[in-house]
Amino acid sequence: MDSLIHLLRNLYAYCTDFIINLANITNLSYYEINFVIFIIIYPLLLLVTPIVYISQKSRLRNYKRKIT
Repeated sequence: MDSLIHLLRNLYAYCTDFIINLANITNLSYYEINFVIFIIIYPLLLLVTPIVYISQKSRLRNYKRKIT
């Protein structure tokens, strides 16, 4: 259990450092980077992923029909 807590603390520290470094590189604040990632990019990925899946599934089905 202690190793899991240690792992999660290290993961949290790494993610926080990553966002701070990204904020420094882009000259934005930590809060602005969080906003961009979790309010804009992440929801877009959640919406786009099923669309891409359905599209790829349809293309694969059509490809299989052409082969047979």
